[in-house]
Amino acid sequence: MATSILSIGQSALAAAQSGLSTAGHNIANAATPGFNRQVVVQAASLPQNFGFGFLGQGTEISTVKRIYSDFLGLQVQSSQTTKSGLDSYYSQIRQIDNMLADPISGLSPSLQRFFSGVQELASNPAAIPSRQAALSSGEALSSSFQNLSGRLSEIERGVNSQIQSRVGVINSYAQQLAQINDAIGRTQRGSGQPANDLLDQRDQLVMDLNKEIKATVVKQGDDYNVFIGNGQTLVVGVTAFELSSVASLSNPEKTEVAYKTESGSVVRLGETSLVGGKLGGLIEFRNKTLEPAQNALGRVAIGLSSTFNAQHRLGFDLNGVAGGDFFSVPPPVVMDHALNTGNGVITAAISNVNALTTSDYRLQYDGTQYTLTRLSDTTVTTFPTLPKTVDGVDLDLAAGTVAAGDSFLIRPTVNGASGFAVVITDPAKIAAAAQTGAVGDNRNALLLGALQTANTLGNGTTSYQGAYSQLVSQIGNKTRELDVTSSAAGKLLSEATLSLQSESGVNLDEEATNLMRYQQAYQAAGKVMQIASEMFDTLLSLGR
Repeated sequence: MATSILSIGQSALAAAQSGLSTAGHNIANAATPGFNRQVVVQAASLPQNFGFGFLGQGTEISTVKRIYSDFLGLQVQSSQTTKSGLDSYYSQIRQIDNMLADPISGLSPSLQRFFSGVQELASNPAAIPSRQAALSSGEALSSSFQNLSGRLSEIERGVNSQIQSRVGVINSYAQQLAQINDAIGRTQRGSGQPANDLLDQRDQLVMDLNKEIKATVVKQGDDYNVFIGNGQTLVVGVTAFELSSVASLSNPEKTEVAYKTESGSVVRLGETSLVGGKLGGLIEFRNKTLEPAQNALGRVAIGLSSTFNAQHRLGFDLNGVAGGDFFSVPPPVVMDHALNTGNGVITAAISNVNALTTSDYRLQYDGTQYTLTRLSDTTVTTFPTLPKTVDGVDLDLAAGTVAAGDSFLIRPTVNGASGFAVVITDPAKIAAAAQTGAVGDNRNALLLGALQTANTLGNGTTSYQGAYSQLVSQIGNKTRELDVTSSAAGKLLSEATLSLQSESGVNLDEEATNLMRYQQAYQAAGKVMQIASEMFDTLLSLGR
């Protein structure tokens, strides 16, 4: 009987010691990211039948349980990927918002100063200083367009660089997840017990991955299988698949994300499938804000240069010569798809700036007809042959043959701002007069000045300043929208995290209470063992 009491005391002592160790482990990792509290699960040992009844045989530790809610964890992951995506988008668009709306370096002051110079020219058409002032204000306007365009191009290159960086981070997390899947599998198969700390590390890796891209986890046995996009496998068991950053087949200046298959081939991922996280935010910013902003700024530049040139050519300069172009007009950009098999050369020219949109277009040929898709709203126009005019842009086949399956990216206005420049260098060549030989004639200068408020863009709905103001307003509204939604997403993330922590996090007060409880249990178990030892000594003394 003394031996039985001793073993009971030993089991109680071991249980109390395990409780003390677990509570201490919780306290030590209270600030560890991703750590979830652990509890000792113990049960009574099987009792022994002594005839008169069953006597207990102490206790045993069945496992150390990790307190974690998959449901709440999934909510935190979802909130995290949404918050990270919005933050990524907001940090980028804020740069454009500050730049376009700047009252000093923005385009609006330059437009105003340019037309003020034209008005001054109209007041003194024969004065060389007035003509030089108009020319100088035109050059200042071109500098503004070029500077804004250059800044947008810098942001575009920065986005490309960040996409490459984010892809590298995602690949690193994928490798770590595959390795920890392997470690968890080996540990749990060998012991039959949950590898709690490794499980915490894996869930934290999934959380970190969701900061980069929205990831879906499917549990299979001891492993996490991780998927992104439209179901592309990132991790299966102990195998990680890589993403890569590649140049777009339709636009070499644009970095896209591709997926490496088991066979080693590279499959480009659709940009609409890469949502959430920092990577998704970058891609959404580029597609929905950056590229449209470049096109919108270019449309203002092309609209101004084309309409101003058209009116300028109707006048005469100080020498009685008909006016020429005042500004350069950058042509549309046409890019062949890298996988085209034909040798057709597609050209694009702007014939009606009033009909121009701020969209890019994709021209495809299926062997019998062409399909032109306006990428901003997916409006489709089909036609059997070229030439064809759509939205003020003339498309034609200049040379060669277009093969079935060939595709072309057409960007009518993207280079409008970067290529905007004054082509007149002699102030005497400004065509201010409406007829030859009339030195003081200012009628054409007045008509040039009137273009400032004329609705020459958007099918006669807006002026140069109006079109630019629309761009500024759109960017500003989207920036404020993202600011608000990001704050709201932050609150949702905080609430979801708090809910998870209330169940899985370490409460130091609770653990301090546990320490005292296990300490008392340890002392009591020691007292049981002391009594058992004294009983055993008494039995031994009876035999002397």
